[in-house]
Amino acid sequence: MAVITTGGKQYKVIEGEPISVEKLPQAVGKDIIFSEVLVLQENEKITVGVPYVPGAVVKAKVLAQKRTRKILVFKKRRRKNYRRANGHRQPFTVVKISQIKSA
Repeated sequence: MAVITTGGKQYKVIEGEPISVEKLPQAVGKDIIFSEVLVLQENEKITVGVPYVPGAVVKAKVLAQKRTRKILVFKKRRRKNYRRANGHRQPFTVVKISQIKSA
């Protein structure tokens, strides 16, 4: 188990599990390495980084590039006949954690 940071957010990752992270520029099927590991747990030993664990890396494989479901952004000013509707779909990347490695 490890805690990594990517895209300004922190994620708890477990080896073999897929996670959805903020959009990454890698293509589907490519490998990616996360070197910003905040916490690393090996068996019962827990290592906390200051701010990162030195030498620790998390390797993952990109499974898909997707977008979330559409949300509606609606603006209205009452009694002014002002209405604006807009939609937004946030892109994200699905990665599968293949290896968690310490120094």
